[in-house]
Amino acid sequence: MYRQYYQRFLSANKDVQHFSCHSHHYWPDVTRDGMLEYWDDCAKYVDEKWSHFFQHKIPQTQRLIAENLNISNPSQITFAPNTHEFVFRLLSCLDLRKPQRIITTDSEFHTFQRQIKRLNEWENIEVIAVPQSPVETFESRFCEALHEDADLVFFSHVFFNSGHICGDLDKIVNHVKNSDTIVAIDGYHGFMAIPTDLGSIENRVFYIAGGYKYAQGGEGCCFITVPTNCALRPLYTGWFAEFNALAAPRSDQVAYSSSGYRFAGATMDYSAIYRLHAVLSLFKKEGISVSQIHEFIQQRQQLFLAHIDTLDHPYLNRQSLLFQSAMDHGHFLTFVLPSVEIADQLQQQLNTHMIQTDCRGDRLRFGFALYHDGDYDLRQAFS
Repeated sequence: MYRQYYQRFLSANKDVQHFSCHSHHYWPDVTRDGMLEYWDDCAKYVDEKWSHFFQHKIPQTQRLIAENLNISNPSQITFAPNTHEFVFRLLSCLDLRKPQRIITTDSEFHTFQRQIKRLNEWENIEVIAVPQSPVETFESRFCEALHEDADLVFFSHVFFNSGHICGDLDKIVNHVKNSDTIVAIDGYHGFMAIPTDLGSIENRVFYIAGGYKYAQGGEGCCFITVPTNCALRPLYTGWFAEFNALAAPRSDQVAYSSSGYRFAGATMDYSAIYRLHAVLSLFKKEGISVSQIHEFIQQRQQLFLAHIDTLDHPYLNRQSLLFQSAMDHGHFLTFVLPSVEIADQLQQQLNTHMIQTDCRGDRLRFGFALYHDGDYDLRQAFS
């Protein structure tokens, strides 16, 4: 049904069963056109290419992202090569010379965990990490933790290590009563996978995501949505953050853009934005909504589970699933194995038979994509 959009990647990997799409997603063919368009624009505009990017390609891409998240002000969306830039830019809004409290979870992506672990080495930084497990009670336990005052609240929409959808974003955000608390949502495993409506909280939260996974545009294009009228002044800042203020009279104080670009950095490779723009434009043109994508993936997950039922495998079975509910699940299934060694061995065994997946500790993850036809066959790996 959708495989027609991925012919180049599928042809290059024709013998592969690709289940690591939650990590390294195949790119639709239009991304190649986007790369060529980027080259042609660079050749055409040369020194004026930055004006072209900021007057045309960036606003177009901002609008496409905003449409998928129900954000009313696309100019509040800012780009960077990776999400770590945004994480550290948010952290740099805190006065790290004074006591700071960060409320988060024990299951955030590696870069965030590493960064706050490093900060937590300072005596003035307190980190409260709410356990994700048991997932059935996560939302209530996290909301309970938010009764504590905090300087930063950071949590994932979909957890990278389980696929668990954390719950009602509006409800969680509304539990943060201090208007000075920075609230950030890691949407990387949710954007273009799980239908997401930020309309009622767009002026309260920073939402961080990118094109590498389900947006299918590849690496190098991440974004953050910034609340309208945000007055924060990141310490970690680059010259792009001053774009709307370049003509303002100079003073001793560093100026910031009045738009979301106050959270921008500096010069980056904009070919990634061209790729993301190409994919989002394709989906809009073809009328492929996030709801349709999500429903399609849920169907593929059920076909996969029906297939593994026939394998009678001691580890790869429904009983090993981290949790059973399809409704609370992102676009990958997580199997918990008896040990890290067994997970690694099984992942390598599958990979030997051109069945690509990945593991995180004792958890083996199988991702699903629009280019899956649902005709799954893992028997060759276990024969």
